[in-house]
Amino acid sequence: MKHLFLLFAFMVLQSAAVFAQGCSDAGICSLDSYLHDNEVFKNIITISPGYGVGDADVTYLTGALSYTRIVNPKWTLNGRVTYSQADGSFGTRGQFGDAFATAAYTFKQKGLSHWIINFGAKFPFTQSNFKINGFSLPMDYQASLGTFDALAGLNYVYASLSLSASVQYPIVNINKNSYIAEFSGTDDFNTTNLFERKPDALLKAEYNYNKGSFNIRPSALFIYHLGEDTYEDIFGNRQDINGSEGLTVNGALELTYSADNRNSIELLAATPFVVREERPDGLTRGLVLTISYNYKF
Repeated sequence: MKHLFLLFAFMVLQSAAVFAQGCSDAGICSLDSYLHDNEVFKNIITISPGYGVGDADVTYLTGALSYTRIVNPKWTLNGRVTYSQADGSFGTRGQFGDAFATAAYTFKQKGLSHWIINFGAKFPFTQSNFKINGFSLPMDYQASLGTFDALAGLNYVYASLSLSASVQYPIVNINKNSYIAEFSGTDDFNTTNLFERKPDALLKAEYNYNKGSFNIRPSALFIYHLGEDTYEDIFGNRQDINGSEGLTVNGALELTYSADNRNSIELLAATPFVVREERPDGLTRGLVLTISYNYKF
């Protein structure tokens, strides 16, 4: 167990050294892949504070509150609300980001394997145009991408191994961001005036290992951004952001300690192996530390 703790600490430190793309507003990357047929309690409250460092030394204090309802062995429902405070050379701002509503349907288990279908939606609380003293801020300072998204995924679980494929598709764009790099005095961030983003597709492989009160879940995530994001230039013409399409490959490790059958604490660390050339969505993180507390009732 000592070696497992050292591995977790190593991954946390590694994430500080390399900039990583955030994962679609924590949407498709966190769709349910667990079998809940043996759960004694049917309700789970999760509180998740976090800290991060992004591009141009922007730092983040984040938080999320989620509620999970295990309706029966087949159906699981989840609601989640996010908050983000960014601090950097432009100033400090904090806002609620998005609300997520998702559902998971688990097919009848056959031997050691089962299938899970996930679907849901993301609802933004902002139009991604928060300003400080009247000055427009890049997407790195915004708490939401300003899109209503549809989420869908399919998971195959065999024993301790989980394989999933998911997509996150922007349906309605209310993004009113007005940041123009030429007027900002810095080239640290992309112009994202009236930003429009493309969908994301995800392939994820995860291994679930239990040892006493501990649960360890290493995973690999392959996220492909399906097209070049765009913005509107000062002449009113829509421009592609070259390099914003492409693949991100992340490695992640989650460590959960269950104090009893009601209370558990989860630590999460992730580090990238491949990143896109341009990430105008502002989801880039160089260091991410997240601690989650789960209470079942």
